[in-house]
Amino acid sequence: MITRRILLTATALSSLLPRHAPAQTATAPTAAAAPELLVEKKVFEFANYRTRGGANLATGRIGYQTAGTLNAAGDNAVLIEHFFTGNSHAFGRYAAGEAPGYWDAIIGPGKPIDTNRFFVVASDCLANLNARDARTTTTGPASVNPATGRPYGMDFPVVSIRDFVEVQKLLLESLGVKKLALVAGGSMGALQTVEWAAAYPDWVERAMPAIGTGEIDAWLLGWLDIWEAPIRMDPNWRNGDYYAQGRQPPLQGLTEALRIVTLHSRDRGWAREFGRRPAEGQDPTRRIGDRFAVEQWLEDAAAARARVSDANSFLYLTRANQLFLNEYDGTEAALSRSRARWLVLPSAKDRVFPVEYAQEMTDTLRRLNQPVEMVELKGPQGHLEGVVDIAQASDAIRAFLAR
Repeated sequence: MITRRILLTATALSSLLPRHAPAQTATAPTAAAAPELLVEKKVFEFANYRTRGGANLATGRIGYQTAGTLNAAGDNAVLIEHFFTGNSHAFGRYAAGEAPGYWDAIIGPGKPIDTNRFFVVASDCLANLNARDARTTTTGPASVNPATGRPYGMDFPVVSIRDFVEVQKLLLESLGVKKLALVAGGSMGALQTVEWAAAYPDWVERAMPAIGTGEIDAWLLGWLDIWEAPIRMDPNWRNGDYYAQGRQPPLQGLTEALRIVTLHSRDRGWAREFGRRPAEGQDPTRRIGDRFAVEQWLEDAAAARARVSDANSFLYLTRANQLFLNEYDGTEAALSRSRARWLVLPSAKDRVFPVEYAQEMTDTLRRLNQPVEMVELKGPQGHLEGVVDIAQASDAIRAFLAR
């Protein structure tokens, strides 16, 4: 999902970690000898796309990046799917000294997803949250509607996880890809991974959903509604009509929404370092408006994210997550279509997608006699273990790709 920053873009991810916390835990193997992987952000354009809901997008664009070389058969491709608040920057650096992609620990020359062996692709999704980020390319509610010359706002068509997959397929076909050796992603990226395996079983040889689920049930639908509620309550939202010059975007509502997501994506162990100490210069025992350190940190992190995000896009992403596998008669019917081998990577302390969701999906795959292994991620980061410490699964990923 559904996640960020909560899951975030790689550049902003570090801003959500405490200043003295490492972006990668000690369990991550070092790759000092590996050459630095530099990547370029590119743009894919498409036309006359019909959404799964029946609407037409006359034109559209998504950003993407690649590493490695596609073989002559077009079947050594790997597709990396991003999380709720992420974008295509999953691996490599845009320039020397810049922050690496969020899964850089496992993608690159000699790494578990070896770019000397695989052609690796990662793309931005439609209605990407980071619409105000110069390094994100997306068509969504903040984009200009060619029919009116104004931003779509809430006139943008509803899009689903399946729509993300369909546009990615157009991108892959334009690159000459014929088959995917692996589809992998965390959180909302896990949903896209599952949707790929169900929608295009002949394309997907291996599927690796991390910190994900095989269903969005009523409990998760309720959580997604809570995530987006502060945006709808902000008077500056104006039913999505806030793009006109002179109007203020609903930054307060978006900040509150991202604050909820930020805390939801963490486990109790992450917060212990804050303790009960007050924020710097504040005294909650004397002034009702003063805050504790953890409250201030959550506020600052969410506000930083909100400045490069779009509130309407947040709402469109929650709806896309709610429509996960909507075209199938339940999770089992969807998974029964798959012909992939599966590596499921839940986080033991996940509060967004509790581990039982991954266990249920794994049990369903086993009942369907599909090859599947589940490896739990450990650590204090909760849902974010699948982003900040995915390297702990390196051995399992190498073994999975060797089969």
